[in-house]
Amino acid sequence: MIKENLLKIKERISLVCSKTNRDPNSITIVAVSKGRTVERIKEAIAAGITDIGENKVQEALVKFNELRTQELASSRTIKWHMVGHLQTNKVKTAVKIFDLIHSVDSLDLAAEIDKQAARINKIQDILIEVKTSPETTKFGLKPEEKVEVIQEIVKFKNINTKGLMTIAPIVDNPKETRSYFRKLRELRDEINALSTVNSQLSALSMGMTDDFEIAIEEGSNMVRLGRALFEG
Repeated sequence: MIKENLLKIKERISLVCSKTNRDPNSITIVAVSKGRTVERIKEAIAAGITDIGENKVQEALVKFNELRTQELASSRTIKWHMVGHLQTNKVKTAVKIFDLIHSVDSLDLAAEIDKQAARINKIQDILIEVKTSPETTKFGLKPEEKVEVIQEIVKFKNINTKGLMTIAPIVDNPKETRSYFRKLRELRDEINALSTVNSQLSALSMGMTDDFEIAIEEGSNMVRLGRALFEG
């Protein structure tokens, strides 16, 4: 089932890209495996998935250790993504597991990631989470602080800021998410235009099962898919 689902997802991505004059290969599919078994993750990897996303550090650690010892995982390059809210006290473990942390939502969290990454001589790739909707339940930098905080985060020596991430609100019509994705793209462009940023932010992690096509239309190059991949 996962193989068939992945083919359908890729077809949908190709259709969107053909309309927006983009290369489908430029879109990274992150398989969000929260609550999925290791066997299901192995099935996704066998189908061609190379990027695995987890919401919780402890759950990721168990799966990471099990897959790392198996030939299936070692025979291809698997990248691990932290896509859920990251608590400061989990950072030490997180930097040992994840290739990319999507959910850096404060200067304090970035500072802790920088410190823990330095301890293991690692340059940790991150995305900065931005709150583009007014929902109180969402994490992310607030609109009034985002530019200034991002400018500070990119200065850390053991952090490589690759881009931005956002989560759109749940709405009845997926098209209503467009403005939230557009805000993130516009912010990315604004930050890149500032001379105070040394390297260009390229990644835009936005779009999930219900709205990833709209997100791609608005510039996403990284979509986080769980149900679309793992469920029938």
